[in-house]
Amino acid sequence: MSERGKKSTGKKAAGALNGGSGAFLSTNFVWSDDAPRNVDAECGVLASILLDESGEVMGSCVMNKIREEYFFDAKNAKIYSAMLALHNETKPIDVVLLSEKLKSMGYLEKIGVDYISNDILGRVETIANFREWIEILREKYFLRKISRECVVTLDKVRNNKGSIEALIDNVEEAFLNINTDRVGDNIRKASEQVDSAVSKINEIIANKGAIRGVPMGFKDLDSKTHGLHANEMIVIAGRPGTGKTSIALNIVESAIFSNPPYPTLVFSLEMLADDLYMRMIASRARADQHKLAEGRIDNKTKADILTTAKELKGSPLWIDDTAGLSIMEMRAKARRLNQQLQQKGSKLGLIVVDYLQLLRGSDPTLPREQEIAEISRGMKAMAKELLVPVIVLAQLNRDSEKGDRPPRPSDLRESGSIEQDADAILLLSRQNTSKEVIESNCWHIRAELAKNRNGPTGVTTLLFNRSYTRYETEAKVDTPAI
Repeated sequence: MSERGKKSTGKKAAGALNGGSGAFLSTNFVWSDDAPRNVDAECGVLASILLDESGEVMGSCVMNKIREEYFFDAKNAKIYSAMLALHNETKPIDVVLLSEKLKSMGYLEKIGVDYISNDILGRVETIANFREWIEILREKYFLRKISRECVVTLDKVRNNKGSIEALIDNVEEAFLNINTDRVGDNIRKASEQVDSAVSKINEIIANKGAIRGVPMGFKDLDSKTHGLHANEMIVIAGRPGTGKTSIALNIVESAIFSNPPYPTLVFSLEMLADDLYMRMIASRARADQHKLAEGRIDNKTKADILTTAKELKGSPLWIDDTAGLSIMEMRAKARRLNQQLQQKGSKLGLIVVDYLQLLRGSDPTLPREQEIAEISRGMKAMAKELLVPVIVLAQLNRDSEKGDRPPRPSDLRESGSIEQDADAILLLSRQNTSKEVIESNCWHIRAELAKNRNGPTGVTTLLFNRSYTRYETEAKVDTPAI
């Protein structure tokens, strides 16, 4: 490039919006031919969004704060802008809807459907590397911002008419803004946050110890936790057969039928949604599961089942029974539902995952312990991002059954990271394993709140009524005759 060409960089000229190629609007900056960019990575990200039915790729872009200006090529920038608009409208992103959105924005004629179908989708066969492409996109964008600021700084140096201190301060601020954009800025001074903490303390005092979060529906547990709170990851663990799913559904029931109700999302990786709804209906209607399976239900129970089904239909409950979900897919789905609720003036109040060890990590080549650690971190990140309590069911390893001792948090299967990431851990185990008790309809379950980051720990006894697949306190036990 000639010296004359280099000097002209940074001056007013016609060019693409955001410094890309192909003019849509005028700008004050023109890039040289060697400007940092990777159009293949840009097309890879766009193609991945179109190919991904789960919404994971778009969710990752939003999480990484990818904006239109991250794309060097102007066509790609406008395509991403249309994709982002569809995402914000909670609409699926495919070629037909994307083309329609671009048309409404006035860009389809300049871009062309063939460009989307051939130049973008034609470059990618799999979305497996979308995270690497997003990182390349971010890297090139920030390199361009640095390059541009260097050119602007040189121009300021040549034409500086003020003090050197003011110039240095101005330049330092410009580069600090670039770095803040890159890493985010969540640092807050005490004066910005203390008032919020005092308001929460005053609310606790005013409520005089009342439940402040999502009620679990069990008096002893609620007295220790004061409900389940936003940003918390709660692990409920036990060996197979201890009723982990049942107690989770009882908590879901408490949440969706409380006043006000808490919109709840359940990810069931083990059971189908129909089966979960059948269990919830039978449990709430107190229909004996054994009799129900044989069709031996009286008219009163039939009426109770219909009443319960009507209540459930009107409740704010969503169940996703997709098998083999990855943690990123799960977070993307939860994020999308929360966004839809926010548009209606509400938000998610509770997420339940049944169960953790059935989830997939992002890299199947990792050792299972590392994969579970990644999934556990993802659960905690989801709770923090959406400001919602996340209940995670987990299996205990076989060592928890050895010897005459109750289970410990260290018995959590496949990873110690679960114990570290959890804000609360509830361990379930049978108190009496004699033949008579096992064959009875009610089991005494030792429920130990073994970890509680925001309150006391302790042990309580619950009764697992197997006829109704329902957890209850002892005073409420109602064992039907067989």
